[in-house]
Amino acid sequence: MPTLTVTDARKNLFNLVDEVATEHREYCIVGKRNQAVLLSMEDWNAIQESLYLNGFPGMADSIVEGMNTPVSECSTELKW
Repeated sequence: MPTLTVTDARKNLFNLVDEVATEHREYCIVGKRNQAVLLSMEDWNAIQESLYLNGFPGMADSIVEGMNTPVSECSTELKW
């Protein structure tokens, strides 16, 4: 992950925001006291969704199984 100082990030903030949104690249921004990560809202939401879904036991395995199932083997009936 590319690293920038707070000063450099501040000078180029508008371009950085555009870049993380369009290129899906994150930046580590380092200050004298702390560090932070700049990433797009879309990527942040994807991370949050992944964390949420992984909170259900067996969910990740179920998703992988579903992705590996050919469409021809899928049922059209809802099983709720």
